Amino acid sequence: MSVRVEPFGVGDFIHAYNQGNNKQPIFLSKTDYWYFMRGLRFFNDERDIKELAPCLGDLIEMKKMILADLGPQNFPGGRNTFEWQKEWGDPRPLTEIVSFHLSPNHFHLLLKEIIKGGVSKLMKKLGAGYAVYRNFKDKRVGTIFQGGYKGKKVTDENYLRYLDVYIQVINVFELFPGGIEAAAKNFDEAFQFALDYPFCSLGESFGLRNLNIIKRDYLNNVFSGMEIYKEFCKDAIINHAARKTLGKLTME
Repeated sequence: MSVRVEPFGVGDFIHAYNQGNNKQPIFLSKTDYWYFMRGLRFFNDERDIKELAPCLGDLIEMKKMILADLGPQNFPGGRNTFEWQKEWGDPRPLTEIVSFHLSPNHFHLLLKEIIKGGVSKLMKKLGAGYAVYRNFKDKRVGTIFQGGYKGKKVTDENYLRYLDVYIQVINVFELFPGGIEAAAKNFDEAFQFALDYPFCSLGESFGLRNLNIIKRDYLNNVFSGMEIYKEFCKDAIINHAARKTLGKLTME
């Protein structure tokens, strides 16, 4: 029997992921995606979800008309639409979110544990908060996710680099018309497609969006600019370097 979450400690990088119950969709609309991303932004804090939820509800109401129509190009000048409100006090993050990707029926996060238990607390808040939102919105009772999150400790720097590409590029390429095979043949177009995809971190990684969700100090030192990262991605996909390093990553 496999371990659902591998043991890890402060300073470790963790690949956290989950999928919909019975592989059903998690996100049914753009609003659902944005709600989960707001969870990434605001639930990554030491305070209890009940303390932040009313504040978040007020913020959502304030931003509703803006967020309802957001698309990939609606972030001129890196405009931050997920502002932290001054009255909440200084943020007290649970983790560093390095990269993320949301697909219709699953999600991937690359996290760094910065306080003891931080990753586990964030994942619990994300799961509980989103389940309450969806059940209330859809007037239903039931499980959204297929059990608790799965977590794999990343112990190799090379693996970390390819995992980051897998999360915020390869997963988006699966949504490209024709899938990964077509994306590999039309790499420049597909990479732009990934940059424009609003529900992953690639655009924010290179300053095209500013939601203040991710913190990439370590990988920014590894990849000094977008063109270097893009060439690394091209090799990872076209020459199958990512597959050779990562093996077959599954949601099970």
